[in-house]
Amino acid sequence: MAPSLFILDSALVVLGLYILRRYFINKNRPPVPPGPRGLPFVGNVLDMPTSYEWLAIAEWTKRWGDIIHVNVLGKHFVFLHSAEDAVALLDKRSSKYSDRPTLTMGGEMVGWVASLGLTRYSDRFRESRRFFNRIIGTKNALRPFHELVETEIHKFLRRLVYTPENVHEHIRKTASGIIMKITYGYSVTEGKDPYVDIVDKAMENFSVTTTPGAFLVDVLPILRYVPSWVPGAKFQKLATEWRAETMAMAETPFAMVKQQMREGTALPSYTKNLLETETLTPEKEDNIKWSAASMYGGGADTTVSAIYSFFLAMTMYPEIQQKAKEEIDRVVGKDRLPTFADRENLPYVEAVVNEVLRLNPVAPLGVPHRASEDDIYKGYFIPKDTVVIANIWALLRDPEMYPDPSAFNPDRYLRPNPDRNPRDFVFGFGRRICPGLNLADTTVFFTCAMALATFDISKAVENGVVIEPSGEYTAGTVSHPKEFKCSIKPRSFKASSLILAEFEQ
Repeated sequence: MAPSLFILDSALVVLGLYILRRYFINKNRPPVPPGPRGLPFVGNVLDMPTSYEWLAIAEWTKRWGDIIHVNVLGKHFVFLHSAEDAVALLDKRSSKYSDRPTLTMGGEMVGWVASLGLTRYSDRFRESRRFFNRIIGTKNALRPFHELVETEIHKFLRRLVYTPENVHEHIRKTASGIIMKITYGYSVTEGKDPYVDIVDKAMENFSVTTTPGAFLVDVLPILRYVPSWVPGAKFQKLATEWRAETMAMAETPFAMVKQQMREGTALPSYTKNLLETETLTPEKEDNIKWSAASMYGGGADTTVSAIYSFFLAMTMYPEIQQKAKEEIDRVVGKDRLPTFADRENLPYVEAVVNEVLRLNPVAPLGVPHRASEDDIYKGYFIPKDTVVIANIWALLRDPEMYPDPSAFNPDRYLRPNPDRNPRDFVFGFGRRICPGLNLADTTVFFTCAMALATFDISKAVENGVVIEPSGEYTAGTVSHPKEFKCSIKPRSFKASSLILAEFEQ
C-alpha cells in the first residue's frame, strides 16, 4: 500500500502546486499577449499554419493586434508585427532575447544546431562572431574582396549573354562563387560543381526543417525517440538523410582546405586564415569549420533569393527598370561597367534594391529568438523560454511606415521624408543580426547595377503570347520567387562587347 499512497500523495502535491500557481501566485501577474484561445491541453496546435506562416499569422493582427501569443502543447510563441515592438525587444532588450530556441528537427536531428544561425547565445556564438567580424564584419574589412566580387559578377554577365534562360542557375553559381572563394579559396567550376550541389541540398533542407510548426517533434521533443518504423515517423528517415547532407556541407570543403594547407597549395581564405592564426583546440577547430559553413550556407541561399527577386521585379515593372538605366547611363556612361566607387552616385538604383528587399524579404519570419528570462512588455507577460518571432514580412508591409505597402515604389526612399530603410530589418535584430550583411549587401547591389547597365529584362513571349510571371514565392524559412520565364537580352552590341572584354581582362 505504501507505494500507492506515495503516488497519490505526490499527485495531490503536484495538483496543489498547480492550483497555487494558477490561481494565487500568478493572480497578480500581467496577462500574456492576446491570441487565439486554443483548446485544453493542446493549446493552439490546430490554429498554427503549416506553410506561408507569415501571411496567415499577419491576418491575426486584424483581431488581436501587433503582438500575438499562442501556446502549442505548453510551448509559448510570441509573434511581433511592428517595427516598434521588434526593435524594442530584439534590439533594445537584446540581453534577454539573443538566445535561440532548441529546434529538435532542424537543429539537433538534422545538425544545424552547430551553425552560427542556430547556436545558443554562448561563448561559442561570441567566438564565431569574432571570426566573422575580423574577416568580413565591416565595410573596411570587406574592401580586399571588392575585386573578387566584381570578377564573379562579370562571369555572371557573360553567362547571361550565352544562356539567359538559365538566369536562376547563373545567380546561384555567382553567389556560390563569391562565397566559396572568400570562405575556402575555391573557384567554382562552370557547369555542375560538386560543392555547390552539396550546399544547395543542405540549404533546401534547412529552409524546410527550421520553419516554425513544420514538424511536431519541435514542440514534442520526446517524439525524436520514436522508431522510424512506427507509422507517422517518416521524419526520422528524413532526419537521417538530411543530417548526412548537412555534415557533408560543413566537412567536405573544410577537409579540402586542410589538405591543401598540408600540401602547401591552399589559397588565401577565411578558413585558412583562422586555421593559421588561432590557437587551435578541437573545440575551436570545430567552430571554425561550422562558422565557415554558416557563411557559405546562409549567405549563398539568401543572396540568390534577393537577386532573383530583382529580376522578377524588373520583369514586372519595366518603367522602373528604364528609370534605373537612365541613372546608370547618366552617372557611369556606356563605355564601362559600374564600380564600387559609383554606388553613392546611384541613389535610384539603391532605392530599387531597397524595394526588392522590402516587398518580399528573403526570410519572412527571420530566425526565432528565445526569451532567456521572464519579461514584461507593454503590460504583457512574456515567460522565460518563449519563442519570439518578428514577422519581418508584415512589418515591411506596415502602411504607417510604408504607405501603399503592396506597391513596388522605389521613390518612397527618395522623398524629403523617406520611408524607413528595409535594411534595418531584413538582416535581423540585435546581437543576432546577420554577420555577413555587408557582403550580402555588396553582392546584391552590384549584381543588380551591372545587370541594369548591360541587359534589357522583359516578359517572355512564346508563340506570340506574353508570359505573365505569377509573382508567387515559395514557403520555408528562406523564401524564393517561384521560377518564372523572362527575356534577358544585351542592351546593345556595345554592351555585349563590354561584357566579353571585361571577362577577358
